[in-house]
Parts: sequence; structure tokens; C-alpha cells
Amino acid sequence: MKKEKAKKNGKAFWKTETFQGYMFMIPTLIGFPLFCLYPMIYSLYCSFCDWDGFNPPKWAGIKNFKYILTMDPIFKKSLLVTFEYALINVPVMLILGLALAVLLNKKIIGIKMFRVLYYLPTIIPNVATLILWQFIFKSDTGMLNGVLRQAGLPAVGWLTDDKVVLISLSIIRWWTVGGTMMVFLSGLQSVPADLYEAAELDGAGAWAKFKQITFPMITPILFLQLITGLIGGLQAFNEASVMTSGGPNYGSYFMNYDIYLTAFNDAKYGRACAEAWILFLIIMVFTVIVFRSSETYVFYENE
Repeated sequence: MKKEKAKKNGKAFWKTETFQGYMFMIPTLIGFPLFCLYPMIYSLYCSFCDWDGFNPPKWAGIKNFKYILTMDPIFKKSLLVTFEYALINVPVMLILGLALAVLLNKKIIGIKMFRVLYYLPTIIPNVATLILWQFIFKSDTGMLNGVLRQAGLPAVGWLTDDKVVLISLSIIRWWTVGGTMMVFLSGLQSVPADLYEAAELDGAGAWAKFKQITFPMITPILFLQLITGLIGGLQAFNEASVMTSGGPNYGSYFMNYDIYLTAFNDAKYGRACAEAWILFLIIMVFTVIVFRSSETYVFYENE
């Protein structure tokens, strides 16, 4: 039918937008089942098997899930550490990113330079950033403890104290708040200027304009940042792998790091797949809760 229509219009079918659209879809139509859907289904199957990564998987039922949820002493610690890390980072990143975006949404000389400076840490490779901060946080020769000593204050075991290590790793994430800031900044700049002009005519101050206009208009951006921040926080891995090796005293033993060690150190790929699916379900539950609760605070212009 479409080919006949194209012929009537005197245009070859392969030159039509429909054909070209399908051609652009081919990488996704092939790549998603091959590189996403199939590995997910296979990992779900392997989560119910004993598998060492070399020999064929052997069906074991719910053995892996039973061990993880009832017998594994490390899993509960990694789960708690991951929740604490996400709980520390998500609110701070949202508040700090929004505050910086509001400050950098001014029309003053040199504002673009400040935007670039705040955004720069986000384009540095993550591993390079972690190595840099590892030198800063060193207990003996680290720059941060050197400053504390000069000020007459005691040194802090930033990466060697299990009560402080999560804060130390969170500081690194806060340092890369520029990405969050830029997304909020784009949202702030999309708020119609006539709303502010009308508010000024009514005598509204800066706080009233932010509360009644700015914040409601950027709630979709806030919702997006909350979802991505929550997923990113629960998937933390590089910090433990590069800086702390999960220590001290399992103080930074994130779930993703536990999955990595279970698979590649212990060669228990089936159990690692089961842990990965548990993490996936946890993230899915939190995401659904956030989506359901978003109806109470997210405002869309078409509403």
C-alpha cells in the first residue's frame, strides 16, 4: 500500500520518509534484543543455576536467592551501605544542583565562565577523578589532612574510618554536581519570562517568585533528576573498586561491588546474577514509588 502510494507520488519507496525511518530503527531493533533483552533473560536463567563461568549452568532452583537473603552475612551489609550512600547523595545533589543553577541563572558579566568552571569536573574521566581524590584523602600525606594540621585540628581517616568513608566518597560525587546543575539551569531558562513580570506587577519578592513560579515549573526536571540520581546512587561501584576495595570494615562495600567480587573473584556467576536481579528489583520498586508519588508534586504545563 505504501509502495503504491509512493509510486503515485512519483517517488521511489526507498526515498520516502517511512523507509528512511525504518532504516534508522534497524540498529535499535537488532541491538536491543541482541545486546539487552537476551543477556537479561539469560542472566535471569543463570540466577537459578550453579555456574562457574566456564562449565554449562546447572539448574539449582532458588538456592542462590535463599543463600543471599537468609545466609549471606555480607549481602545485608552491602545493602545497608548502598542505601545509606544513596540517602546521603540524592537529596544533597538535588539541593546543591538547584542552588547553583539559580545562582548561575543571572545575566551578569562572566557568568558563562563560572558555568564552565562548575561543569568541568563532570567531563573528567571518573577513574582519574577518584585517583585525584585518593591523594587528597590520604591520612598521612593527603592535602586535606595537611590543611587540618596547619589549622591545629586532628587528622581524619577519610578512607580508613568506616564512620567517615561514606561522607568522603559523597564529597567526590558532590564535586561533580555540575551535570545536575546544567540540567536544572536548562529548566530554569525555559520558564516563561512573562510569569515573572506578572508576579512583579503583583509585588511578589524573590522568594515568592521562586516558590510560586520557578519551583512548580521545574518540577518535571526535579522528577527526572530524582529518578536518575536514585538509580545512580544505588548502582555505585567505581568508588569502592578504585579507592577503598569495599573497606574499611565493609564501610563502602556497595552491592555492585559485592556482585563484581562474587562473579569474578569467587567464580560464582549464578549467585552474582541472583544478586544483580535483587538489586534490579529494589531499584524498580523505588522507581515505581517515586513515579506514583510524583503526581502530588510534579506540574506539567498542559495540566
